[in-house]
Amino acid sequence: MSESLLADVALPVPLPRPLTYLVPDKLASSLHPGSRVLCTLGGRRIVGVVVALRRAPPPDKAKPLLSLLEGVSLPEDLLSFLQKVSSYYLQPIGEVIRLALPPIDKEATEAVEELTLFGSAAKGVAPRKVQWVVATSTIESENVGRGAPLLAFVRAHGAIPLSRLEEQFGGARATVKRLREQGLLAVEEREAKRDPFFASGIERDAPHEATPPQAAAIAAIADAFGGQTSTTFLLHGVTGSGKTEVYLRAISRAKELGRGTIVLVPEIALTPQLVGRFRARFGDDVAVLHSGLTARERFDMWRKLREGAVDVAIGARSALFAPIRELGLVIVDEEHDPSFKQEEGVRYHARDMAILRAHLHGGVCVLGSATPSLETEHLARTKKATKLVLPDRARAQTMPKVDIVDLKRIGPGPTGDRRISLLLHRAIEETLAAKEQSILFLNRRGFAPSIRCEGCGEASSCPHCTVALTFHKKRGGVMRCHWCDHEAPMPVTCAKCGSPRIALEGLGTEKLEESLGEAFPTARIARLDRDVASGKDVEKVLARVRAREVDILVGTQMVTKGHDLPHVTLVGVINADAALSMPDFRAAERTFQLLVQVAGRAGRGDTPGRVLVQTYDPEHHAIRFATKHDVQGFLDRELVDRRELLYPPFSRMALARVDAVDEREAQLAAEELARVARAAARGDPDAADSLDVRGPAAAPIARVRNRFRFRVMLRSASREKLRQGTLAVHAAIARLPRTVRAAIDVDPVNLL
Repeated sequence: MSESLLADVALPVPLPRPLTYLVPDKLASSLHPGSRVLCTLGGRRIVGVVVALRRAPPPDKAKPLLSLLEGVSLPEDLLSFLQKVSSYYLQPIGEVIRLALPPIDKEATEAVEELTLFGSAAKGVAPRKVQWVVATSTIESENVGRGAPLLAFVRAHGAIPLSRLEEQFGGARATVKRLREQGLLAVEEREAKRDPFFASGIERDAPHEATPPQAAAIAAIADAFGGQTSTTFLLHGVTGSGKTEVYLRAISRAKELGRGTIVLVPEIALTPQLVGRFRARFGDDVAVLHSGLTARERFDMWRKLREGAVDVAIGARSALFAPIRELGLVIVDEEHDPSFKQEEGVRYHARDMAILRAHLHGGVCVLGSATPSLETEHLARTKKATKLVLPDRARAQTMPKVDIVDLKRIGPGPTGDRRISLLLHRAIEETLAAKEQSILFLNRRGFAPSIRCEGCGEASSCPHCTVALTFHKKRGGVMRCHWCDHEAPMPVTCAKCGSPRIALEGLGTEKLEESLGEAFPTARIARLDRDVASGKDVEKVLARVRAREVDILVGTQMVTKGHDLPHVTLVGVINADAALSMPDFRAAERTFQLLVQVAGRAGRGDTPGRVLVQTYDPEHHAIRFATKHDVQGFLDRELVDRRELLYPPFSRMALARVDAVDEREAQLAAEELARVARAAARGDPDAADSLDVRGPAAAPIARVRNRFRFRVMLRSASREKLRQGTLAVHAAIARLPRTVRAAIDVDPVNLL
């Protein structure tokens, strides 16, 4: 059989591999890897991306490509990176490529009806219109399927831009279309608000005089640009040490060399000050990628980056896929933050893939943090990354003094609530008297985390999930599940015994705000959590704090991000033990990071700061090291524990998650995946690099949205052994019944 020119095409559907098409003679000279093409799949037309061209005998029933779509194509270096992401995380290449494509432009929208939300060819995207998705009052049936998480997310937010859903969920556009057809969602076009990151002018600044540690870090990074291979740096600087200035100087050097830069931040809406610093240094010639942009604005920004008109892209984890020309520098700020791990769709870790992308370009990767992750610290200790240290605050402020409040010994203050101890109450009084500001950190939103009958002890739990309902007073006095967003009115009597003795237990940010208002009636109090602030609303709250219109800021981990609030001199940690009780080997690490990060908000101005950490376990090593700002001591101790238990970074992990409406069916499916994994674990089971298979076991949250959940964990010190096991499980998933959902999470961060 004679050979023909064939194109392997990745399609935006969950197929395990590209499909092969014949290349017509008229397209042969203009086609290349990365080209967008129109082709057929079944009886419909669909847009795909060419991933490879080759000459070979054509397969039976091979169909020809219909046409080449001009205007958007992926550069080959980005395409190569996407293929490696697909292979490592065992995700369909079409789904991975979707992450790197801009919103469909006019040409593609008119050509392919299936890719438009409304099912008909739209006439382009209005420049200042944006599509918003809102939930209807229709009650869903059991056939919502994989759309349930997206539907719950929309219901929790009331209304949300479609662009944000596309960042949050894989295949969001198709899911919204399906749920819209079921009457569960509606789509509205609204006027787009002006980009909050470019809403006003900003004064340009010049490079600040570097401290000696900053100068050493800047020089080391600059020298690395001249190397023949890629270099990874861990920039470990205490809070307020001036890591951003190092980033800015590194970008300037990359610009001098004609190289582009990607800057990743944990959550773009929480870092407006950081974006402001970049604009002050480089002007508006910076692409800020965020969910508030219209489809047309996102496309225009993508095209400017692709053409090289803009060479710096800043954004959350999805900015990793920006089509930067001549990429030379990738910066990951707060590299320890768990939000860099995508938990839906393509479950990639942006920090790890940032290292890979820089490596493929022979560039420089800078991972910055005041509390490095153990994985990144291990890279430095094994000489796979170079550690640069900024040991002191850039403006010579002292680190805040941290005191432990042992809640077993110290009683409550005048409020009577043990969570506002006498010492904390007095400290707030002193701070108010000095006309300074306080931050109180409590990583639990809502008014009361649980509702219990004092007659029989029955706790109110979600009917769809095995979790307690949280009472939200300001949302109409409802009980709400934070997993599926089920809501129910507060009961008057116990459903089990009929007793009217219904009690609220625990403390959430909403109740803390109310208690503080009663204790300090003249204080101006604000709250920062997911219930009151998202997107641009976050900056509104922070702007009030900077303008000294707020005396006490109450918040969840949103307040721990790198905000520079110079008038905050007191930070109170309400319950330092909360994260320690999580069933996760990273619990101590996350607790330590949260405590150090939130403590770093104090004393960043001219007045020294003070931190009070309330705990029932003052001897826990995470708390002891955090109170001394002893990052190195904590890392030393925690790495010893991880090595003994063979947890990452001394091993690699993969988690197979299974769920189904029928509990027995889910369990049997998980047992099959475990059996397949064990069959792949060849060799001596006692060897140091053997494949360890744990489970199946019920997930810590055993039921979510009426689906029972099981897990199988694979672990090995050998990357190759783990790969063999995950590939076997991946193949077995395709053979499971359609009523069972299963997915593999490589390098999981969330074990729930």
